[in-house]
Amino acid sequence: MKRSKETQNNRDKDKHREGERDKQRQRQRQRDGDRERQRQRQRQADRERDRQRQRERERERQTETERDRDGERERERKQRQRDRETERERQRETERETDRDRDRERQRQTETERQRQTETETDTDRETETNRDRDRDRQRERQRQTERQRQRQTERQRQRSPARQQQQQQQQQQQQQQQQQQHQQQQQQQQQQQLT
Repeated sequence: MKRSKETQNNRDKDKHREGERDKQRQRQRQRDGDRERQRQRQRQADRERDRQRQRERERERQTETERDRDGERERERKQRQRDRETERERQRETERETDRDRDRERQRQTETERQRQTETETDTDRETETNRDRDRDRQRERQRQTERQRQRQTERQRQRSPARQQQQQQQQQQQQQQQQQQHQQQQQQQQQQQLT
């Protein structure tokens, strides 16, 4: 009876110890489960943080790409503007060069016309002077001939009657008047030619 009671006590102790061990194991499993859940939450938080960083990096890349595109568009716009200005300046320079060419051509034509006019006037003056010299020579020759004829007539008149001498003097005066009239007409014709 006494032994049976000890045995029972031992069984109760063993059962109690076993219960304690079960509780410890259960608490350990609980702690292990808590740690595992904590690790999972940490891994989840890490993954979320990584995704957040990835999204931020992607946004930064997109922003940088957009800035690059904006900068490229701005550079292209400025380059097109410079090209247009360069083309306008080239056209203006071409127009200025064309105007200078036209001015030079007008000056050349004006100078050519002036030289031609000068040459024409010089030729006309030379021809007029030549004609004038020729007319003076002819006039002097006529005067010499008239003088010789007058002297001959005077000589003949000395040998003739006074009435005949008077008639010859009148004829001689008429001839001189006719020659003077012809000379005046020639001078008038020359003046008219010079005016035209």
